[in-house]
Amino acid sequence: MDVTDKIKGKIIVITGASSGLGEATARLLAAKGAKLIIGARRKDRIEDLAQELAAAGGDVLARVTDVTRREDVEGLVGAAVERFGQIDVMINNAGLMPNSLLDRLKVDDWDRMIDVNIKGLLYGIAAALPHMQHQRSGHFINVASVAGHKVRQGSTVYSATKHAVRVISEGLRQEVKPYNIRTTIISPGAVETELPDSITDPETQQTTKAFYKIAIPAASFARAVAFAIGQPDDVDINEILFRPTAQEY
Repeated sequence: MDVTDKIKGKIIVITGASSGLGEATARLLAAKGAKLIIGARRKDRIEDLAQELAAAGGDVLARVTDVTRREDVEGLVGAAVERFGQIDVMINNAGLMPNSLLDRLKVDDWDRMIDVNIKGLLYGIAAALPHMQHQRSGHFINVASVAGHKVRQGSTVYSATKHAVRVISEGLRQEVKPYNIRTTIISPGAVETELPDSITDPETQQTTKAFYKIAIPAASFARAVAFAIGQPDDVDINEILFRPTAQEY
């Protein structure tokens, strides 16, 4: 069975869809016939992407969404249900990575990571879960990171938030079994995104960008998403961890 057969017609919500992993995923899923509701903070970027995908024949709705605002995430999911009658897949992708050593005391950056990477994920679950329980079907795809499996100097808080994504996702997996809901954690390594640009500490940003020279295209993440969605209904791909072949960490 071609995974496209399982993706075509699915109603899929993606947060953080204006660039990087989210944009690549929107492009691939639209090409496979999914109906998309895409959200991001940057109005021009998200609307331009929706128009481009629609011009190519896709069924795409864009909505400005800041995942730190619960009402925004509820509105994004609500738009999917209003337009299409249900939600099949919720991809909690929005994330930030402003890494730094703890003694730099970049507390504002810590707060931002907690707000986006953890609370934004929880808001996505809170918005979509009642609909999926009512449908007795659905699929959550939550984006973690290699940093959610390993920690190194400078990534302590980011690693903590991405470990939290994995813990929350595993708890969710156990709780939603009676509702026939699937859950997938995807943990990328160095993939071409704007994450290094969110680093406010100059030294850490320079080191990270040097490391990211081995980064692989965001399409690699999109293919992992398609693989998880495209499985038969009785197959639940719970976790995918992938890296560039050249990545040691």
